Amino acid sequence: MRRMVLLMTIFACTLGMAAQAGLPITEKIEWTWTDRADKPDAKLPNVLLVGDSITRGYYPAVAEQLKGVANVYLFATSVSSGDSRLPGQLRDYFSTMGLKFAVVHFNSGMHGWGYTEQQYAAGLPAMVAALRGGAPQAKLIWTATTPVREDSTTGGATNARIDERNKLAATLMASEGISTDDQHGLMLPHTDLHSDDVHYKAEGSALQAVQVALTVREAMAKR
Repeated sequence: MRRMVLLMTIFACTLGMAAQAGLPITEKIEWTWTDRADKPDAKLPNVLLVGDSITRGYYPAVAEQLKGVANVYLFATSVSSGDSRLPGQLRDYFSTMGLKFAVVHFNSGMHGWGYTEQQYAAGLPAMVAALRGGAPQAKLIWTATTPVREDSTTGGATNARIDERNKLAATLMASEGISTDDQHGLMLPHTDLHSDDVHYKAEGSALQAVQVALTVREAMAKR
């Protein structure tokens, strides 16, 4: 037990030194994932969903619900706010796609647990700036990070940390005039819909998709 505590202390100190040095705190597996309709309709507006594997889970159902209303695109990544690579990834995506987006629905919160909540919050303005730079005409919608079923005991996601991240993000989004899709509040009563401690079954993703599609429709109506 003492050896485990020592190892966890060394691990935490290593992450802290990396963060202080300005180096990205990487995960064992790093990834990015993009998707779009097979045949986007040039007559329809484009909508972008930005997030992680939670977003990947509800993306297909959102695309289906907005069929005939908008072309829905996905950019998902394991890189979180607080990581200096995220704004660059977003800029590269916009440059590669060369599209105009009417709405960007975005989240970053279920990765990057090596960063403190303060570092996470400090990285959000750069993320917002990258989104506004790549989609200057888009209505931005922030979505609160969803709860976990059981807190990680190995340095991963915990509900206390998610709550703090959501609180800090909500303050920034309010100051920036960015509306919020409260996916956290939506899913809080639905621990039965988790497929593991973090992700959701198809039924859970379908429930999320209904609210995502609704907030996107509302944003498009206000443009």
